[in-house]
Parts: sequence; C-alpha cells; structure tokens
Amino acid sequence: MPIPGVYQKVAEGQQSQRKTGTVENPKKYKGQDFNNLRELCLNRRQLFEDDVFPASLYSIGEDLLSQDKLLSIKWKRPTEINKDPRFLVDGASIFDIMQGEIGDCWVLSAVGALTLHRRFLENVVPKDQEFTHKYAGIFHFRFWQYGEWVDVVVDDRLPFLNGRYLSVQPRSNNEFWPSLLEKAYAKLRGSYQNLHWGFISEALVDFTGGVQLDFNLSKPPPDLRDIVLAAARSGSLMGCTTPGEFHTGNMELQNGLVQGHAYTVTDGLQIEYNNKIEDIVRVWNPWGQGEWNGRWSDRSPQWDRVQPEIRRRLNVQRNDGEFWMSCPDFMQNFSQLNICNHMPTYLDFEDPQHVWECTPYYNQWVRGSTAGGCNTTEDVWKNPQYVITIPETQRRGYNVTVALMQSLINERKYNPRWLPIGFAFCKVYLSGTKNGVQQKFSRQQATDIKTTNLERAREVTKSFVAPPGTYVILPFTQNKGQESEFLLRIFIKTSQIAE
Repeated sequence: MPIPGVYQKVAEGQQSQRKTGTVENPKKYKGQDFNNLRELCLNRRQLFEDDVFPASLYSIGEDLLSQDKLLSIKWKRPTEINKDPRFLVDGASIFDIMQGEIGDCWVLSAVGALTLHRRFLENVVPKDQEFTHKYAGIFHFRFWQYGEWVDVVVDDRLPFLNGRYLSVQPRSNNEFWPSLLEKAYAKLRGSYQNLHWGFISEALVDFTGGVQLDFNLSKPPPDLRDIVLAAARSGSLMGCTTPGEFHTGNMELQNGLVQGHAYTVTDGLQIEYNNKIEDIVRVWNPWGQGEWNGRWSDRSPQWDRVQPEIRRRLNVQRNDGEFWMSCPDFMQNFSQLNICNHMPTYLDFEDPQHVWECTPYYNQWVRGSTAGGCNTTEDVWKNPQYVITIPETQRRGYNVTVALMQSLINERKYNPRWLPIGFAFCKVYLSGTKNGVQQKFSRQQATDIKTTNLERAREVTKSFVAPPGTYVILPFTQNKGQESEFLLRIFIKTSQIAE
C-alpha cells in the first residue's frame, strides 16, 4: 500500500522513479496549467486574474504591514506602469535587481546568484513568455519542492505602496522578470509576508534542486578557502549573511556592510598582490547599492599594487552593490556562508577527477515502528536505515554528502516552523550489501559513529571523508514517536572519471 502524503511516494526504502515533477515536465502547482490558461485568456480576449493568489490582502499577508499601509496598497499591471514593458531586457542580470519594501534579501541574494549561472536560471525562468507575443497577463516560473519541480502560474498584477514597488524593484523601468519571479515565489510560500525573512539555504535549494552546505564562519573548517575557490570554479551558487537577526532592522555599519543582511557571493579568486598571493571574494548587496569600504573595496589602495590588466578587469568603480573583500575580512565580518550546486562539486578540490551520483529516498517516521527518535543510542537504531558502500578507489577527499529534508507540511504544522531533525552516519562490519538496501543493524555492529546536531530546519546536510567500507545512515527526529515524512538524498563520489 503506498505511503500517504501530498506527493506521490514509493514504498518504504525504495528510491524515487519519476516521470513528472522534472524540469522538462514539472507538476502543475495548484493544478494550474500555464499554456491552457493563456490560450483561454487569448481566446476570450481578457487578461488573466489569478483567483488562487489574488490581488488582495490575502496574498500580501495580514501581518506584513500596519493596517493603514495594507489598505493603501494598489495593484498595477506592467502595461499600466510603462508604455513599453518587457519581460527581459538584454537577458537577466544581477544588476536588474533592487530590493523593495519587503525584507526578502535572503530570496534576492539567491536570485542574484541564479543570474550568474544560465543553466540554473533557465530551469527557473521559462523562455516562452513576453509582453509582445501572446500576452495575456499570465506568467510562470519553476521551483524545486521536496524532490519535484513545480510550475507556478501568476498574473502580472504587482503590489505598490505609495507609488513604490512593495516587492523587488527592477533597476530598469520597463523590465519585469524580477518582480514576477518574486511574486511566483511568494505564491509558492503562501504570501509576500512569508518572504519577509527566511533562510538563503532554502531559496538556493528551491531555485536549483541542488545540495547546499552552510558554513559557520566563526568556526570555519580548515579547508574553507579551498572549498570557496572550488565552488567558484565549478559554477556553484553562493550566498552569505552578516551577524544579526533579519527581522530586527537593517543598520548600516561604518564599514559599509548592513547588519543582519543577506548577500550574494559572486566570485572568489587568487591574485598576485605585493609579491604574494592574495585570496579575495566578490560580494553583492541585494539593495543594489551600499558597499564595503575596507581593504579591496572600489577605491582602496590595494588595487594600486595589482597588475594593470587585472585591476582594469576586476576593479569596477560604481555604486552597484558589488565589491571585493579579502578572505580574512570576509570571514571576520560575515557569520555564515552558503554554497549550492546540483552535486557537491565544491568539495572536489582534492580529487576533482571523479563524478558524483545522487540517490533520493522517500520514507516516513511512524509511531511505534520507525519513529525511534534520538533520546538514547538504542533509540537511534530504531529509525529507518540506509546502507552505502565506499569502494577502495575512493580514498581521497570528501566522498559522501547526506541531505535530510522533512516534509514541507511541517513548516506550518509545528511551532516554530520545523521539527528538530538529524541523522547518524556509522561505519558497520558488513560487506557485499547494495546501496540503499534496508537491513536492520544494531549498535554493536557499528564503529566510528558520527551524529549531526539536531536542527530545527527544513533540511540538514553534512559531508564526510569516508574511508572504504560499509556505512549505515539513520535519519531521526528529536523524540520517539514523532511522525513525519522525509526525503533523504545520498550523494556519493563514484569511480567514474569526469570527462
């Protein structure tokens, strides 16, 4: 009997085999089909009005603004805002984006990273839409949700407060892809209010379907520099945050950075400076202005000791929100770094010759059966178990990444937001098992047990340097009997040589 749930599931312990929910054939969010709705509107010679996400306070959220401001919101279509509206002008760029009234820097930092990598951007922003061809007031975007791509339809009525964009403001007066993309994401999340603060990690995964790792910069791993440089080389998306809470205000510091604010990392390089090698990081502010003013900033004297051709290429002096920093300054002034890619190729700085493979598994914690919790060591071993084998050929560097995501239903079911979840990664004395086959192991069969901290987060991810052998992965909740569905993705570096 299939496991119940809002998404189609497979039997316990089996991996997903999907024909829908792909980039090429995404699920229709709320059953709305873009092509059918557009054709219907064109035939009726009317502009689309989305009754699922209407131009009303329901879509804004009752707690986003004061009552008088909420009542002052006006909705306008791009054709009412500009005489020559365009979806895209000369392609999508990070400099198309300027944050509006909503505190959604975490979303816009991820969107900014998205614009730097066409292979990701084209998955999210379909090409079949414009104001000059088959315009019917309807647009659509794709997002990754709990293992599936979904296609989200919106009408193009945008909220304005006192004549200004409530949402993201496009830098060009007639380019509307940023505002429409943000509206589609607000619809997916439930309201604009639900974009008011959040986590870069979630947005990066929603825009890519990839695997992301976050790094605490107050306690960075010793190989973080190598990871950042590998991430830049491999075309990974990167974001970062400054210390402070998102929802306590955005105070600009004397060094030009904003407290409790999310940024995009747009590049990482090593350059020759003062007869030595200097590591520098390029960062972008979603406000579209406001920059770091310390070492390696636009007008800092460090650029005078760099080769002229490198200085001309890198030292672009304009107040567009983008700036360079030294790695030590970056580590000192930012609290967290997030890196995301389809596969964890940003960990390949030691052994870049091999490729990664991902195997997803859907399952659930069931009270009295598989919901063991983690209160005791014995309880941990009562949770679902997944077996992997690391071959003798994989002896260098990171070779396993595990990502555990709980059901998205939990976001509104639990307070605050999510169940605390985690997993154990244990080496066991057994050989000859196939990856993913569920067998029951006991604590006595395990050595070298590594357990993640419990996190009240949508997804918990950790990477390992695993010597050859057999391992068991045990996902758990905090307490015995806590029920939820979950998606476990296991990324393993294979013996296959990358081309």
